[in-house]
Amino acid sequence: MNQTTLREAVVLEDVGVHSGKPARLTLHPAEANTGYTFLRTGLENGRERLISARHTAVLATELQTVISDGNGASIATIEHCLSALAGLGVDNALIEIDGPEVPILDGSSARFVDAIDQAGIVQLSRQRKVLKVVKKTRVEMGAAWAELTPGNGFRLDVEIDFKNPMIGRQRRVVDMSPAVYRRDISRARTFGFMRDVEKLWKAGFARGASLENTIAVDEDRIVNPEGLRYRDEFVRHKVLDAVGDLSLAGSAIQGTYKAYMPGHKLNFKMLEALFSDRSAYTVSETNTRREYGQAEVLVSSAAYGPKMS
Repeated sequence: MNQTTLREAVVLEDVGVHSGKPARLTLHPAEANTGYTFLRTGLENGRERLISARHTAVLATELQTVISDGNGASIATIEHCLSALAGLGVDNALIEIDGPEVPILDGSSARFVDAIDQAGIVQLSRQRKVLKVVKKTRVEMGAAWAELTPGNGFRLDVEIDFKNPMIGRQRRVVDMSPAVYRRDISRARTFGFMRDVEKLWKAGFARGASLENTIAVDEDRIVNPEGLRYRDEFVRHKVLDAVGDLSLAGSAIQGTYKAYMPGHKLNFKMLEALFSDRSAYTVSETNTRREYGQAEVLVSSAAYGPKMS
């Protein structure tokens, strides 16, 4: 199973969901063992900065994942783009961007998936590196918690439980593969609550949010005229975010990620905890054949979820 990259470059443009500022993002092919690297252009005085997409570069995790080079250059809301790359099995990519935040597009990773499909995926000459979880690692944040345990492949078991009756309790368990990611996860959109809009604006968030890129949840209805794409779209998006955030490990993960009420901060703390214990994982090359489309969704429940309109 060799490493992969894109066959050719492809461009996407839109505004950032939080900054509201326009950005042009180009996905480029990259050499083996380089992983995901952002090239931040358009900085003051025409400067450019390379920022490696690793957990050690994380600057902030409030409502988004932000990475920085430590010298003033940062890129926000990287999770959907990275999720698409990792979900489709792309190991190496150079991500050029001329603005402070990755374009939100439709609020899911579907258009990133379309762009990757347009560019094509090619194999490289080096074998794929796999981070194998060999010991249980757990983190907690109040009532929220997450753990990584040994397992075959990459399984995600995510549960959410919101008091809002439009969401309620939802759980999704998947054995991740490119086919499963494309079919069941990539189209799930980010969401927010109408009651929080003014507070978010005052805090500098959601300035680019709209019904075109965010599920707007009121106390008794989904505001978007088209309704939901899936009955459990909310927990599917949490899975999407987790795939993106956990890709900051720098290698494909072999193990099970189980989480209750996760967010970007919890996902990040999970990686911090894992890498703080060298006995909890190994990293090695693998000869295992990559199988596309073999894993299926194992559990899908929306105990108190909304009806699709």
